[in-house]
Amino acid sequence: MAPARVRAGAPRGESVPAERFALFAECLLTGVWIAVACLGVVTYPAAFAAGARHLRRRIAHEGGGRREFAADFRAAVRGGWLAGLAGWAAAAVVWADVQAARAGIPGGPPAGAVGLFALIGLVVAGLRAAAAWTPGARWRALLAEAGRRTVLDPAGSFLLVGGLAVVALSAWFVAPLAVPVLGAVAAAAVAVEERHRHH
Repeated sequence: MAPARVRAGAPRGESVPAERFALFAECLLTGVWIAVACLGVVTYPAAFAAGARHLRRRIAHEGGGRREFAADFRAAVRGGWLAGLAGWAAAAVVWADVQAARAGIPGGPPAGAVGLFALIGLVVAGLRAAAAWTPGARWRALLAEAGRRTVLDPAGSFLLVGGLAVVALSAWFVAPLAVPVLGAVAAAAVAVEERHRHH
């Protein structure tokens, strides 16, 4: 059934394998765009939002390229930089918890573990919020809704954790591989959100 659906959506004259390979290549290119847009340190939510929107357009066979990605990034960064700043603050708290656990402070190991799981949950919620972003959407509302979906859709959340693990392993083996794989994580977030919407 699924191949027939993909075939129906593929552009005329393009085979299903060619369409899938083109989408894969687009994911890798989008990963490079996301990595460049993340250089602003607090701009990573906007970068993923622009990347996810670009991939949604690509899946729907709508036009769009680097200029549209840049326009989406500029729109998303208006409120997205605050979400990015909050993410770094959460990471700093977890780092302090982990350091406390390593120093042998009483209660440190459980606090470090809870902090680490909370950070993973926040990252997943951030990816889900970015995948649902549209111009004009408020990040606070997006993150609140994404937090609920992260808890209520554990299977989708687990898929995103797996995607993040692939990025981490890619960076560990060959650091430059993590850059294009970011696009695959954005695509996974889009797929998870679409799956949740249709269930």
